[in-house]
Amino acid sequence: MANNETFTLDKKSDSERIAKRIARAGVCSRREAEARINEGRVKVNGKTIASPALNVTDSDKISVDGQALPHREPAKLWRYYKPRGLVVSDRDEKDRETIFDHLPASLPRVMTVGRLDIDSEGLILLTNDGDLARHLELPATGWSRKYRVRVQGHVNEAALAPLEKGITIDGVRYGRVAANLDRQMQSNAWLTVAIREGKNREVRRIMEHLGHKVSRLIRVSYGPFQLGDMNDGDIEQIKGRVLSDQLGLTDPAEDGHAVAKPRLRAKSGMKRPTGGHQGKSNAPQQGDKRGKDAHNRGPSSRHKTGRSGRR
Repeated sequence: MANNETFTLDKKSDSERIAKRIARAGVCSRREAEARINEGRVKVNGKTIASPALNVTDSDKISVDGQALPHREPAKLWRYYKPRGLVVSDRDEKDRETIFDHLPASLPRVMTVGRLDIDSEGLILLTNDGDLARHLELPATGWSRKYRVRVQGHVNEAALAPLEKGITIDGVRYGRVAANLDRQMQSNAWLTVAIREGKNREVRRIMEHLGHKVSRLIRVSYGPFQLGDMNDGDIEQIKGRVLSDQLGLTDPAEDGHAVAKPRLRAKSGMKRPTGGHQGKSNAPQQGDKRGKDAHNRGPSSRHKTGRSGRR
């Protein structure tokens, strides 16, 4: 996909596909909206629709599961430290606890930008805007996801270099991976790994392919947004000005001009992007629990926030 995708934070389209309108309202993702339409759970102007191939306008009255489609709120983004042991889903078929059971009740309905598996921890971005979530997940953004990874055994640094060209495992092709050995200890090692696609359990599968089981995995950045000094369960809204800067948008409050459609800016190499959300550097530092000696976890979030239910 070419790097010419565009996204506008708050611009409304005169006419757009029904699934996109539902996603932009923050009810669910565009794909889930299409599924709900196919299940007969969406009405337009009082009539149930059976196909997502329908364009709607602001004058159309839309309801999902009997509830009127809410007015679209300004797009917002939050940083959240996902603890280990929580599922990144609004509902779980095994009835396991999810991150949505631990988010503050004051938070609006949000969705995640990408996922982390139940055994992983660290930075998850949350947004109230389905279109923004989809945009930030696209490989076309060029944003890397960076992880601190603890693996078992002794790491052969020479085996990490070929990952720069990508790797195929069990028929699945993984794109460019930048992996650096930070510290080798007696029975395990810490690495910094950066990927761009974020396929399911990508880092774990690559490390296991190299003969190393992952014992801890912490996402420390997603594009320009850093985990910084956050602890388990912490959540913090990213300022609108910072979000606009990272999307390449003009701030209408400052120059009086309309918000411009941005051209996505690809990041290259392993350099940490500048101009992102403030926070401590994620370079390995002595005493930093996400650094080379990251053996201890922070306090659990399970007693820090109330149960907010499905969002």
